Amino acid sequence: MDTKDIDLNLLVTLEALLAEQNVTKAANRLHLSQPAVSAQLSRLRDLFDDPLLIPAQRGMTPTAKALELLDPLRHALDQIRATLAEHRHFDPGNAKLTVAIACTDYLQAVVAHPLAVALRKQAPGVRIALRHLDPPQLEAQMVRGDVDLALMTPEQGPGSLRARRLFDERYVLIGRKHHPGLRRGLTVEEFARLDHVIVSLRGGDFTTPVDDGLAALGCQRNVALSAASFLIVPEIVSHSNFVALVPERLVRDRRDALKIVECPFPVPGFTVSMLWHERNHGHSGQRWVRETVMEVTDSL
Repeated sequence: MDTKDIDLNLLVTLEALLAEQNVTKAANRLHLSQPAVSAQLSRLRDLFDDPLLIPAQRGMTPTAKALELLDPLRHALDQIRATLAEHRHFDPGNAKLTVAIACTDYLQAVVAHPLAVALRKQAPGVRIALRHLDPPQLEAQMVRGDVDLALMTPEQGPGSLRARRLFDERYVLIGRKHHPGLRRGLTVEEFARLDHVIVSLRGGDFTTPVDDGLAALGCQRNVALSAASFLIVPEIVSHSNFVALVPERLVRDRRDALKIVECPFPVPGFTVSMLWHERNHGHSGQRWVRETVMEVTDSL
């Protein structure tokens, strides 16, 4: 193959086509018209002497040649992007950048909210796109560029991603300010007799690892409500006689409406880390945002 006439933009288009397997979606991703992408696909077919993508019932199906090209193509383009990014000065005051962050609702409240405030002051042109955390799809999302950063417990993340520990979190027991049964120094038996709200991220569960710990102590708690999100729990307990175990940082500023006490038996906490893909590691803007995330979480 004669490489002197190769247009690098064609390879970027091929990467998008192989990722989306749909000309319209690839065009939207590249901010090009559909006819322009179709014309580039025709040139790519001539370049590689292969159809590359074959029409299917939904979208297009890559050929064996296209699948063979995918990994080396991504690697080569990522190297080019990293090389360019390393030599580009990032000016936060004037930069335009969108950073997609995947995290749970708890971390949206605890980290993403103060991060957005900090960015607005230091880098008004840097925007955050919050996305639902989907650990099984995370690596593929980062390879495609759909997610730039993930805030999560590190053991949930793929080992191939870069990671940096942000903080360790623990659980506290909360109830309304004048809850008649909630006090410091609760016994395990008194704790179990309270009406509990738990959080089931997949929805509908009425037990958590806390119940295993209680069972080992010969107790069983009364779970009255299973919520799908931590964010609504403080509001629920502040207007009822329910109690709940929640991450401490979620309620640090709610002491005016909530009573916060220690759980009467040890409940394991968790670590929150920041994960990112190698493709973004050398990007000066992404690196600056990661440093800002660390500064924000250091003050939590």
